[in-house]
Amino acid sequence: MADMFVACIYAARRELVISTPYFVPDESILRALCAAPRRGVATQVIFPARNDSWLVGQTSRSTYADLLQCGVQVHEYPLGLLHAKSLTFDGEVALVGSANIDRRSLELNFENNLLIADPAVVGVLRQRQQKYLQVATPVSLSQVRQWPLHARLVQNAVAMMSPVL
Repeated sequence: MADMFVACIYAARRELVISTPYFVPDESILRALCAAPRRGVATQVIFPARNDSWLVGQTSRSTYADLLQCGVQVHEYPLGLLHAKSLTFDGEVALVGSANIDRRSLELNFENNLLIADPAVVGVLRQRQQKYLQVATPVSLSQVRQWPLHARLVQNAVAMMSPVL
């Protein structure tokens, strides 16, 4: 599944939209995501504003600066825990299923997603993602840089535990 996420991210040519409640990426996924905007791919990720796992929420936020510096648009969904695990690219292909972009899903639970290569179905999924984006709050790099030092230290300290989250 990790390889499939990476392959789909690198396959995107125009647009990539991802929603996941648990974002604890390994290095290959994080680097693939950061490379997408550099290739000219409009890249958006949607995370819950409040996570039901404090540790995962802190680890996820520890990646925001990297993502934003690379041109990834980060959005936080405010209406509860957005539990949708979706990836769409170029209006042509989608991944949906039980796998989050976290090590627990990918390396421990061996969760799986369905690859959909039907533009009509992908269009419906993309509309759903757009509804999430309409209510989500964009996060800017300047906001992240203004987070208090103690918050960033906690995020980074927790992120060091990401292999076991």
